[in-house]
Amino acid sequence: MTTTAGTASHHLSPAFPGRAPWGTAGKLRAWQQGAMDKYLQAQPRDFLAVATPGAGKTTFALTLASWLLHHHVVQQVTVVAPTEHLKKQWAEAAARIGIKLDPEYSAGPLGREYDGVAVTYAGVGVRPMLHRNRVEQRKTLVILDEIHHAGDSKSWGEACLEAFEPATRRLALTGTPFRSDTNPIPFVTYEEGDDGIRRSSADYTYGYGSALADGVVRPVIFMSYSGNMRWRTKAGDEIAARLGEPMTKDAISQAWRTALDPRGEWMPSVLRAADQRLTEVRKAIPDAGALVIASDQESARAYAKLIRDITGHKATLVLSDDAGASKRIDEFSASDDRWMVAVRMVSEGVDVPRLAVGVYATTISTPLFFAQAVGRFVRSRRRGETASVFLPTVPDLLGFANEMERERDHVLDKPKKEGEEDPYAESEKEMDEANKQQDEDTGEQDMLPFEALESDAVFDRVMYNGAEFGMQAHPGSEEEQDYLGIPGLLEPDQVQLLLQKRQARQIAHSKKKPAEEADLLELPAERRPVVSHKEMMELRKKLNSLVGAYVHQSGKPHGVIHTELRRVCGGPPSAEATAGQLRQRIAKVQEWATRMR
Repeated sequence: MTTTAGTASHHLSPAFPGRAPWGTAGKLRAWQQGAMDKYLQAQPRDFLAVATPGAGKTTFALTLASWLLHHHVVQQVTVVAPTEHLKKQWAEAAARIGIKLDPEYSAGPLGREYDGVAVTYAGVGVRPMLHRNRVEQRKTLVILDEIHHAGDSKSWGEACLEAFEPATRRLALTGTPFRSDTNPIPFVTYEEGDDGIRRSSADYTYGYGSALADGVVRPVIFMSYSGNMRWRTKAGDEIAARLGEPMTKDAISQAWRTALDPRGEWMPSVLRAADQRLTEVRKAIPDAGALVIASDQESARAYAKLIRDITGHKATLVLSDDAGASKRIDEFSASDDRWMVAVRMVSEGVDVPRLAVGVYATTISTPLFFAQAVGRFVRSRRRGETASVFLPTVPDLLGFANEMERERDHVLDKPKKEGEEDPYAESEKEMDEANKQQDEDTGEQDMLPFEALESDAVFDRVMYNGAEFGMQAHPGSEEEQDYLGIPGLLEPDQVQLLLQKRQARQIAHSKKKPAEEADLLELPAERRPVVSHKEMMELRKKLNSLVGAYVHQSGKPHGVIHTELRRVCGGPPSAEATAGQLRQRIAKVQEWATRMR
């Protein structure tokens, strides 16, 4: 078939897509047109499109569905979505271009007025044969939205295979890095690389970096907060630690949970800062909203109460994926209310383009969930809009924030050498947590191996476009306000320039202050890398190994070389040195070794 995608949108409503960019309504974005062209040229049975959250996957999929229906390639459409709310959103978006989908379909013949159905993965999991019969009876396009959910459980994957294997056409969509497990995802092609590892192969990819360059998504400014945490272990020991300092994995997890405890000072301080940021953003984007992503229902209710105490306004509360939640999300979207609080998995269904400020208040640390969470804030409505996301200074989260533009594929085979930690290993328990459809109280809170005692917050750094800015500052201080007051409308390069200027001003101010007044670490963020306990051990091991090699090269004893490194680079002995100081010494001893060759 030689028909071009240019004809695909000719018979669509002029108001489609409902949220066009700042161009002409009815025109596809360049990536959507590119994906259409590729599809229509190949006319494949299966097509996987990976596009960053906020890029407009729904518009692309419905334009394609409209073309396939119009040209009688298919007679009906089935959309499979992760949540009840998203199922309804698909039906509403389809109705805007004249495709009628029944989001309430459960069984039996479909009403003649409908062109298809919108269902959830859980629904397909319960009655796969019902959907198989439907696609066998009529030529069907199946749209699998956020296809990674088909791997949430083995039964869901098998149900999708059973239900949709006879489909005439299948369009798989995802906006996030694929799963951390090795469950193959139905209807996805895996190709073996030179290393023998099979990875998912997308037919069209549109990453965050490309979308940012095209102005389709907002640039994200991450505001990270550290602070002192104190908690009691199961054994009754009291432990104190500072977020962002090198710790074991267990200690990081417990310090993180302590920070998120609504009874401490960390959450109120961060919510206060996020609300100030929202006030600044609303000067340029008057209807801008903010969202807290909470771990569980109890925390969500407590955060909503804190928001009311801080702002004097009630927050919209979304606790589960049901009809009532869907109505509350729609009402919030249409209003100009300031705050919404949603429980983790429900947050994936929160498609509210006016959201511009976020608080990541959950302990889920998978790249998949993080990308989905940040995706709530990146939908751009006009040029220059920015998004701001507040998070704790936790190594994993900072790593994800700095890798926003990295594109990942689903890896089926995990490389593992003897004694080597699996580089893809991410707790399956965390994935299960991220993918729970309902957030009922499971009683697991009662079994936690610690009790949060107290916490405070310290502004730690700003991350933007892979770079880090800022020195530590107390909540409410002039230095913190400097960063919270960044204008809400800025071009990406202006954000970078402004952050550099604010940091230079902070450094200059710090130099004028008497040393005895300095109660925080007065170093810019780039000189305060956040690393885990394991990474610290690796840095010390690397330094000792390089010093050992230099001993043979120079003939000087170990102690002399370590003393000389401290004299030249500054700082305490290796056992007490920070990651930045260790890296500086590693670079210096490498420089000396190179000179002697």
